[in-house]
Amino acid sequence: MGAEIVRWIGGGYLKLAGWKVCGDFPALDKVVLVAAPHTSNWDGLNMLATAAHYRVKLRWMGKASLTRGPFGWLIKALGCVPIDRSQSNDVVRVMTEAFAASERMVLAIPPEGTRSAVREWKSGFYHIAVAAGVPIVLSVLDYGAKRVSLAAVVYPSGDYEKDLAVIRGHYATARGKNRDKFVT
Repeated sequence: MGAEIVRWIGGGYLKLAGWKVCGDFPALDKVVLVAAPHTSNWDGLNMLATAAHYRVKLRWMGKASLTRGPFGWLIKALGCVPIDRSQSNDVVRVMTEAFAASERMVLAIPPEGTRSAVREWKSGFYHIAVAAGVPIVLSVLDYGAKRVSLAAVVYPSGDYEKDLAVIRGHYATARGKNRDKFVT
């Protein structure tokens, strides 16, 4: 019952905001979900609403400080996997262990790593998928078309450059909320 209420709220938000959702979520228990473009705080809300639409519990990495304080419990309940950024951590190893400990896990990662403009995507999403032995689902949040698309499932070959060209091709025409901050 609770999951249907969350789905209804997420779907209602997307409809009221004018978003279309395209594609079916693949029947996979464990995936890295590439969430791009990521140019605004609205992207997180839109992704959570889309996940609710698909009845998928998203996990995402966030600063450990987000999970402390009076609303820390809510941030964790929304799927945050806390990462301690005060020290050097092997995030790939930490996330690989999280995948191994979970029966189901959809880990959403914005490849830009920030909402600021970047020239190159960070490769962590790819290395986590390879190390965990999970596929990569491409989610395209296109503000130009007001469409969230599940564009493809990519099974990483281990050849980052080759696979990245295929992955980025699915984002070639996508526009972020802040257009000047998204580069494919």
